[in-house]
Amino acid sequence: MLMDNPIFSIVIPVYERQKELGDCLAALSDLNFPRELFEVIIVDDGSLSPPDSVVTAYGRIMNVRLVAQQHTGPAAARNNGASQAKGDFLAFTDSDCAPEKNWLMEMATELTGNPNTVIGGRVINRLHENVYSLASQLIIDYLYSYYNSDNGQARFLASNNLALSAALFRSAGGFDPRFSLAAAEDRDLCDRLRIQGYELTYGPKAVVYHSHFLDLRSFTRQHYNYGNGAYMLSEVRKKRNEKDKEPTLFYINLMLWPLFQKQGLRTIPLLALMGLSQVVNAIGFYRTGFLRFRKSHLRSGRGSPG
Repeated sequence: MLMDNPIFSIVIPVYERQKELGDCLAALSDLNFPRELFEVIIVDDGSLSPPDSVVTAYGRIMNVRLVAQQHTGPAAARNNGASQAKGDFLAFTDSDCAPEKNWLMEMATELTGNPNTVIGGRVINRLHENVYSLASQLIIDYLYSYYNSDNGQARFLASNNLALSAALFRSAGGFDPRFSLAAAEDRDLCDRLRIQGYELTYGPKAVVYHSHFLDLRSFTRQHYNYGNGAYMLSEVRKKRNEKDKEPTLFYINLMLWPLFQKQGLRTIPLLALMGLSQVVNAIGFYRTGFLRFRKSHLRSGRGSPG
């Protein structure tokens, strides 16, 4: 029997990923957690092929519903889902992620003991043979090792494996929808939560498996978008008078990270991709800054489109 007031609301934004969403829902239907105690809210972010049939199929076995919106990005989609959530706690993951059986139980254990904390779990790349997906995950692994060396005083938790109380999320203002790409919206939310005095905790036992297929083109686009998000984050941090830049050694260690991860013959291509990611990230950062400056300059009447 489904409850009108579940304990958890799992919010998942989706855009054109019907197959991956099916795998995600299959994993959620197999959670080691009573189905009557959680709901799943799928927010379709303006897909050309909406996932109605996938959601309907799983709606027969668990409490899952579909919310549709115009294409405005994952941050806005998560906020939309959270605004309609009935649960005391929100758990966020992505449509290309498959949570492990004990994922929600691990989140619940942490949150019921300390409802004013924010929990982020471990993300594991499932596409082991895809060097681009592996390189992208290694970057996240490096960021976690750098920002979350003390599990109880974490500084960055990714939005594809995150849980907190619904009241806390709403009081913090949710995700900033101005981050319209899948880039830096989670870092901004973590910043604001920490500023407000909430504790961020890394819980590596709460695992999701990530199946984000990348090739050279999509890898390059992803890290260009990260540069775009990084510029926007730097701007909002300036307004909050926050520290923004990391030391040069941070970037050197990031690019050398594959040397310490026992990747065998893939180490060389991974090193190359690490370097490429940072070059493209910088292009995205500075091009976004230039375009924003040019737009504001034109609006002020101090220039012309020519």
